Amino acid sequence: MDFLAELGIQDVNKGACYGDGGWIGGEGRDELVSYNPANGEPIAKVQQANEEDYETVMAKATEAFKTFQMVPAPVRGEIIRDLGNALREKKEPLGRLVSLEMGKIYQEGLGEVQEMIDICDFAVGLSRQLYGYTIKSERPRHRMMEQWQPLGVVGIVTAFNFPVAVWAWNTALATVCGDPVVWKPSSEVPLTAIAVQNIANDVAKKHGYEGIFNLVIGKGRVVGERLINDSRIPLVSFTGSTMMGKHVGEVVGQRLGSTILELGGNNAVIVTPSANLKMAVRSVMFGAVGTAGQRCTSTRRVIVHKSVADKFINDLVSAYKQVKIGDPLDESTLMGPLVNEAARQDMVRALETLKSQNAEIIYGGNMIDGKGFYVEPTIVKAQHDWEIVHHETFAPILYILVYEDFENEALAWHNEVPQGLSSAIFTNDAIEAETFMSPMGSDCGIANVNLGTSGAEIGGAFGGEKETGGGRESGSDSWKAYCRRQTNTINYSHDLPLAQGIKFGD
Repeated sequence: MDFLAELGIQDVNKGACYGDGGWIGGEGRDELVSYNPANGEPIAKVQQANEEDYETVMAKATEAFKTFQMVPAPVRGEIIRDLGNALREKKEPLGRLVSLEMGKIYQEGLGEVQEMIDICDFAVGLSRQLYGYTIKSERPRHRMMEQWQPLGVVGIVTAFNFPVAVWAWNTALATVCGDPVVWKPSSEVPLTAIAVQNIANDVAKKHGYEGIFNLVIGKGRVVGERLINDSRIPLVSFTGSTMMGKHVGEVVGQRLGSTILELGGNNAVIVTPSANLKMAVRSVMFGAVGTAGQRCTSTRRVIVHKSVADKFINDLVSAYKQVKIGDPLDESTLMGPLVNEAARQDMVRALETLKSQNAEIIYGGNMIDGKGFYVEPTIVKAQHDWEIVHHETFAPILYILVYEDFENEALAWHNEVPQGLSSAIFTNDAIEAETFMSPMGSDCGIANVNLGTSGAEIGGAFGGEKETGGGRESGSDSWKAYCRRQTNTINYSHDLPLAQGIKFGD
C-alpha cells in the first residue's frame, strides 16, 4: 500500500519504541500483530518494548525536560506550528491508515487527523498566552502574581477508537506548556502510532529538541504499569474503560500524581414534542452508527416523548436502512467494522441479555457473516431501569426509551446512569432548553441543544463527570492541567510587614 510507505512504516520491524538514538529494536522482543478489522487479516508486525526499553525512553524524556522547560513558550509554539503543518501534508495517508487499522470510515479518519491539526493551531495561539493573574496584596509595596510553570514529563495512554487525535490533544498542549511526552498507544493500533511518531520525529529534529516526543508500544502489564507507577511522570492522561481508569487513578493517586481520565460514556438524546424530527433523526443516526458505535461520545440512548415516538422510530428505521456497511476505505461506506472479534462478542452477549428480557428489537441485531468484524447497527425498545441500559456496550446498540413527563422522567432517566460524558436535547421550547443546561438538567460534561452527542470541537474543554472520570482535555483552559501553579509575592519596600497584621518581635 503506497500510503504506508509515504508514512514511513513499511519497515515496522525496526522497533516500536522511540528513545535515545532513535528507534529501538532487536531480537528477544515480543511481536505484536496489527490486524485489519475489515477482513481480519494481518497488516504488519511490530516489536514490543520491554522494561529496559521503557527505561531508555523515560531517561531521554526526563533529560529533555531539563532543557525544554526553559525554552520560551512562543518558541515551543513554533514546534507545534510545524507539527500541524506536517500533519496537513500527511492528512490523506494518515487518515487512510486510521481507517485501515482501526476500521472507522475514511471520512472519519480524515476528520480525526483534522482534529490533530486544529489542536495544533489552538496550541500555537495558546503559546503566547498561558496567562496568570496579578493579585492585590494587603501589604503596602507588595505585588502578588501567579505563574504557570512547566510540569514535567506527561504520560499519555490512548485507546483504539481515536488512535491519533487524543495523542495530539495532549501533546500539543503539553509541548507549549514545556512538557515532553511519553506515549503508550493501544495495542490494537500500533501502526498509526508509529506513523505519527515518524512525523513528530522530523519536526523535533528540525528544531533541535529530540526527546520531547516519545513512543513506547508494549503490553499494559509491562510498560503500562511502569508508566503509571513512575514518579518521574507527574501527570498521566488516560483514555479507556472506566474499570481501567479506576485502576490508573488509584495507582497514580497513591504516589500523589495527577490524572486526566477520559472514561466511559452512556450518552443520551432527549427528543421533545417540539423537536425538529428530521434533525433529530440525522443526529441520532450519526451519533449511534458513526465509528460503529465505538466512540466515547456515541449515542446509546434516545429518550423520546410518546407524542412523537412512533414517527421518530419509523423515520430512524428508514434512515438505518440506508446505511451501507462495508470496507471503511470505500467512500460510499457509512459504517465499518468493529475493531476485533472480542468487540463483536461483547455485542453478541448484550443482545442475548436483551432477548432474555424480551426486549423488542426494532432493527438489526445480527452479526454479518464473512471476513471482518461486521455487525448490523441495532435499535432496541427498552426500559430505562434495565441494568444493561445503564452499562456501556461499545457497539452500535441504541436504546429507545419513551417518556411522558420532562423533568420527572426524561431528565431523571437521563441522569440516572453512572456515566456523565455527553448529552443532547432536541427542542424548540426555550424553557426545556434552558432547563436542560441548568444545574437541575444534564449532569454531563457536555450538554448540547439541537445537535447530537458526537462531534465536539477542539475549542471547548472535552470530558465528563461521574464514572467518565472528571478530566478535561483539548480547549478552553484545559492547558492548566499540564502546568504547576506558582504564587509569587514581591516586596519592593524597605520593610517586612507580615500578612494578617501579625507582629513578631521588633
